[in-house]
Amino acid sequence: ENGVLIITHNTKILENLKADYVHVLVNGKIVKTGDATLAKEIEQNGYEAFKSEAAM
Repeated sequence: ENGVLIITHNTKILENLKADYVHVLVNGKIVKTGDATLAKEIEQNGYEAFKSEAAM
């Protein structure tokens, strides 16, 4: 199998891809992992919630 790693702030890219995993990085650390619905959550609500999770 092949894999591709895409790092972006543009969630619109995922409209044309089937993402198996989405990772949220804050200050170089993974603070949340999920499926493509996580990208939709970020698009709707922004990154602020993840920044506060990283501060914990």
